[in-house]
Amino acid sequence: MSASRQGSGAPCAEPPGGRRALAVWGIGVSVYFVAVIFRTSLGVAGLDAADRFGVNASALSTFSILQLLVYAGMQIPVGLLVDRLGTKRVLGIGVVLFTAGQLGFAFSPSYGMALASRALLGCGDAMTFISVLRLGTRWFPARRGPMVAQMAGLVGMAGNLVSTLVLSRLLHGIGWTAAFAGSALAGAVVFALLVLFLKDHPEGHGPEPVSHRGAAYVRRQIAASWREPGTRLGLWVHFTTQFPAMVFLLLWGMPFLVEAQGLSRAAAGELLTLVVLSNMAVGLVYGQVVARHHGARLPLALGTVAATASLWAVTLAWPADTAPMWLLVVLCAVLGACGPASMLGFDFARPANPPERQGTASGITNMGGFVASMTTLLAIGVLLDATGDDYGVAFSSVFVVQALGVTQILRLRGRAARAERERSVASRVTSVHVPV
Repeated sequence: MSASRQGSGAPCAEPPGGRRALAVWGIGVSVYFVAVIFRTSLGVAGLDAADRFGVNASALSTFSILQLLVYAGMQIPVGLLVDRLGTKRVLGIGVVLFTAGQLGFAFSPSYGMALASRALLGCGDAMTFISVLRLGTRWFPARRGPMVAQMAGLVGMAGNLVSTLVLSRLLHGIGWTAAFAGSALAGAVVFALLVLFLKDHPEGHGPEPVSHRGAAYVRRQIAASWREPGTRLGLWVHFTTQFPAMVFLLLWGMPFLVEAQGLSRAAAGELLTLVVLSNMAVGLVYGQVVARHHGARLPLALGTVAATASLWAVTLAWPADTAPMWLLVVLCAVLGACGPASMLGFDFARPANPPERQGTASGITNMGGFVASMTTLLAIGVLLDATGDDYGVAFSSVFVVQALGVTQILRLRGRAARAERERSVASRVTSVHVPV
């Protein structure tokens, strides 16, 4: 008997990877690419949305807060759905929902309908990233996990780039309705690709069947994932690292650069593009480093937090009315590291959970950054209204959220490291004693 488990549909070996895996995974990640375009479309349309619907800063932030609230609230249910239904079905549902949300936003005549559309979009968007992560674990060997995850994040940031460079120009060229409705066509394209070509896993590498899928199973999945220190550490790493760039790109970056720093919309758009390009470059570096040096995960995450906090502190405390362009360039380049650093959270949760809990554990981890982003988006909007648009005070809320996250990371890192060492020892002992 081989060292791998036999029977019951259990996989006999790690997935092979290769060109077919890359092609199938590429279809899944194209769905995520389109979801990110739709998710971040408000970031380049924030000022236009305020004029279109006649709302203030707090009401404007509600668009993104509601979208992220739905997204974060859906993460554990989506993780359970992925574990139960598979990637293809969940991604298909997600495409239908986020495309309907983008279309609804295009034709919304009122603030209330626009809010409902963003909530629908957030619900569909919530189903994409965890599904893509699961697709990667089913089609690629475990050693490729960090790089595959970073590449998924990189493709997502390419979607952000499309919002910044393309959708923003369409918005001011052909108008609100045509730009948003036209972009929704991308959802129909990826849905067709998904239906025709995507498969959940290679032949012979399907998950083991589970006899009971009721409420008790759901509770066990969530409880078992949460008990793992690696899952909780992954959540807090994601929480602490992702939100500064998310808040900047999703809503408040353009107003901050235009209204507080006095830049033109074109110059502000170039800086937002720099955040995205930096994210893509850093993602490649972080993926390679972690794949070769697993112990680099936490230093990279904490180093990114320290660099982000330092640059924000210097920018907000700059003695002149506006910060110099070179400082804004450095700030945006450093913000680009936030996305890749947040992906490191999954590298703590993934090895802490068996294959049948990967979706659930990823859902828990993925909640972190979006809860932090939602909290900070709201805080900035409220503080801007309360202080008469004092961006220095409003953006200081970033430091409070970072401090909370770092405290939790430092609290959990020892427990997670011990549990990971124990799993490694147990795995080596098992492999030695299994008869060949």
